[in-house]
Formats: sequence, C-alpha cells, structure tokens
Amino acid sequence: MDRLKASDFLPEVLRLFDGYVHGTRTRREFLDGAAKFATGGFTAALMLEALTPNFAWAQQVKKEDPRIKTEWVDYDSPQGHGKMRGYLVQPAKAGGKLPGVVVIHENRGLNPYIEDVARRLASLNFVAFAPDALFPVGGYPGDEDKGRALFAKQDTKKRIEDLATAVSVLKARPEFSGKWGSVGFCFGGGIVNLFATRFPDMGAGVAYYGVQPAAGDVPKIKAAIMIHNASDDQRINDGHPTYEEAMKANNVRFEHFSYPNTQHGFHNDTTPRFDEAAAKLSWERTVAFFNKHLR
Repeated sequence: MDRLKASDFLPEVLRLFDGYVHGTRTRREFLDGAAKFATGGFTAALMLEALTPNFAWAQQVKKEDPRIKTEWVDYDSPQGHGKMRGYLVQPAKAGGKLPGVVVIHENRGLNPYIEDVARRLASLNFVAFAPDALFPVGGYPGDEDKGRALFAKQDTKKRIEDLATAVSVLKARPEFSGKWGSVGFCFGGGIVNLFATRFPDMGAGVAYYGVQPAAGDVPKIKAAIMIHNASDDQRINDGHPTYEEAMKANNVRFEHFSYPNTQHGFHNDTTPRFDEAAAKLSWERTVAFFNKHLR
C-alpha cells in the first residue's frame, strides 16, 4: 500500500484510531466506527492497515552506521519486575565523556522507531539509553497490537520503577559526563514529565505529546522542560493549561510548542500521522535544547 498522509483520512477516523491505540476503543469498535466513513474500496480494514506503522520508513540512522556503536544492556530492577534490558547507543569515537539521554518509548514497547531515535541521538554525540518496558514479558514482540496488549497487562507501578532504574544504569556508565536528560513520546512523554518531578538532577526533559504530571508535583521540578504538542490532540491538550500555569507559578524553565495541523504522533515517521515539517522542526529544537542544558 502506498504511503498515505493524515490528510488522506477524515478527522473522525483519526480520532477513532487514536482511541484504539490508546486503549479506549477495541479493534472491533475502530472497524465498526471507521466503516461509516469507508468510500469505494477503502474499507475500514484497509484504513487500519494504512494507519499501522511501517518500520521500513523509520530508519534514519542504520544499526551499522560507522558513527555509532550499539549494545543491549541487561539490568536489575528490584523495585520493578526484577529484570530489564535497554538499548545503549553511543558515538563510535567519543573523544571524552558525554551527556546521556534516556529515551522512553510509546505504549507498545521498544519498537524500531524508538531504537532509531536513540541512534539519532548517538550520531549527535550523546549517550542514549532506551529501556524496553516489555522486556519482563519477552520484549517488544514485533507486532504493535500484541505490544499494546502486553503493555496493558503490566503492573503500572513496577513498570515505572523499571524505567526509572534505567536512569541509574545510564549514570553508572563510564562514558557518562554527569549531565543527563530524557526524551519520550506519547506514554514516554508522560514518563519524561514524571521523571522531572522525581529526579532533581535531571538537566532537561523533552516530552512529545505526553500526559502531564499532577499540578501538586510541579514544585519538585528542577529540570528545564520542553513540550511538543500536536494541534489536533484533545486528549493531551486539555491538560496542558493547568500544567503550564503550575510551571509558571513555580518558576520552572520551560518551552512549549504546538504544531499547526498535526496529529498525536506527528514525530513518528512510520505512520500517516507523521508530519515531516513538524517532526524536523521539533527535533531541531530538541537537539538544541539538550545541547544547551546538558553540555
């Protein structure tokens, strides 16, 4: 199937899909709802197929890129599920200690898109560590639907501890300079916001369309925060004004960007919701932000 854009789908279908991927609608509910908007041969099933990630589109930095080196790192998570694994990527020739970035995936595990994000950071002279929250149940299964199903069954508190422990793993690396930040997407964006309230030594956090922390926790934030939101993402955007008000009231350093005519997931270059211009601009801002606060 040819690659489609968000504009090729009716807004109602995109909202149905957002509900499906975030667990508020079943697959059957998506198909039944989308069937009402089917035209010609573009059936509800074909819409779902077209909206499902194609990871062949995502590889901006190949695993064999000579600028980087990659490895899988196992670690203990005693307050979480016990055993965890993450994807560690760093420059092949560092020339000294480097700042670290913890990369947090969406709600279906460490898929190839997020692995590539880690490689992109390493190619820009960061040590990137991307934990896989699904490792305790076998790791990312290679299927987005299966990944979401496994994710939904996990103990939420233990999963948070699994991801938080990844920070300690990164900080213990000999390549680490002492300054670190985090970037996350969707579920991962929410974890970045949570990390900001939990880790006073985090230098910078970049949250892509993530759930906001409780306003009462905002006074704990010491990091600089950057927020990237899509214009058409009511589920996330409804919570932003309260978060921004709390950050202003507590003198949190933050930058907020909303990208016109974009959908939740606009940075993910494996789906039609990808917006090339917004993804490029937001990523340039992200890298500059990390360079400013972590170098």
